[in-house]
Parts: sequence; C-alpha cells; structure tokens
Amino acid sequence: MNTAKAQLHLVHGGSYTQRETAIAASLSRLPVTLSNAVILEGLPAGQDILLATNNLHVTRIAPGCFCCIGNLSLRVTLNRVLRQKPAHIFLGVASNAHLDQLSLTLQEPGYADWLEIASQSGL
Repeated sequence: MNTAKAQLHLVHGGSYTQRETAIAASLSRLPVTLSNAVILEGLPAGQDILLATNNLHVTRIAPGCFCCIGNLSLRVTLNRVLRQKPAHIFLGVASNAHLDQLSLTLQEPGYADWLEIASQSGL
C-alpha cells in the first residue's frame, strides 16, 4: 500500500493557456511511469495542451474563486483525485487573490495526511 503524500504544486496567475503550458513543462520533467493528476480552474480558450493518459488524470473545473464558492467543487474534485493516489497533483488557479486561504484549506487535517504542498509558482 502506497502511503506517501501526494506532492501538490500550485500554479496561479497568467492565462489559462499559460498555466496549462507551465504544468505541461513541469510534468515533462517527471518520470512517465508516475501517476499524476492535474486540476485546472477554467476552460481552455483553444485546443487542450494536457490530455489524460493512463498515468495522467486531467480535470477541468468551471472558473470561479475556490474559496469564495465554499471550496465545494475543489474539495469534491480533489477527494476523487486523491483516491487514485497520484505522486504529484498540479492545481492551476486563475488568481492569487485568495491563495493564502486556499493554502490553509489544503493544510487542514483532512488533506494534510494526503498532501504536501511542494511548490507555488505565479505566472
């Protein structure tokens, strides 16, 4: 049984395409054999850059500040992703306006057992 925490990478700011491109670049540096997940806030303005594979789970959530809408869509999606026990989770959010609140949510006891915030990068 794999009990290692998923490494969470927060990518914020910029356009949807910039966030997706930055996440794709980070994923390209990881071993292709790892199971990884991507959660993107918003919908692509063109062709998707990231496509789901056997080792990559990609979820797109309708745009809207996660903490202002009660984190419900994020919590449901994140809980589903965590059941797959990914090595890395990339979370792309549009704005850094409430990044501190989002980080606190991700460090709550329910998530702290499963996640470790590994990096935050702004575009």
